[in-house]
Amino acid sequence: MTLTLDGTILVPVADPDDGERTAAALAPYLTPSSTVLVVNVIEKAGGAPDKASVEQREEYAREIFERARGPLEGSAGTVETAILFGTDVVETIFDAAEERRVDAVVFEPREGNRFVELLTGDVARKLVKTASVPVVALPRNEE
Repeated sequence: MTLTLDGTILVPVADPDDGERTAAALAPYLTPSSTVLVVNVIEKAGGAPDKASVEQREEYAREIFERARGPLEGSAGTVETAILFGTDVVETIFDAAEERRVDAVVFEPREGNRFVELLTGDVARKLVKTASVPVVALPRNEE
C-alpha cells in the first residue's frame, strides 16, 4: 500500500536541518493537489525573558522555510509557511491545524535519547498522544 498525502498538510519544523530533512522525507508522498503548510513555532517564555529577540527568531524561521522549500519544489501543488507563537509548542501546532482545517500533521521524528526527551518534553510523543487531527510520523531517512 502506498501512502499519498493529497490534502492540506501541516509540517512543524524546528531548525533548518530539520526543515530540509523533513521536507525531503515528505516529498515522495505528495501529489500536485497537496498543500503543504510548513510552520515553525516560536516558543514564548510565558512571562520570563525570551532567549532571543522576536526579530532574530523570525529571521531564523525564514532560513528554516527556505531550506524546507527546496525538497518540496515540484512535489506539492502549493507550499505555504507560517511562524506561530505560543508557550506550548504542541498546543500551538494543533491550534493552527484546527484553525486552518488541515487534513493531517506530518513530521519526521528527530534523534534524541530518552534523557533528552524527558528534559525537553518529547514533542513527538506529545504530538501523537494529544492529536486533534490525524498525525503521520514519516520514516527516518538515515543517509
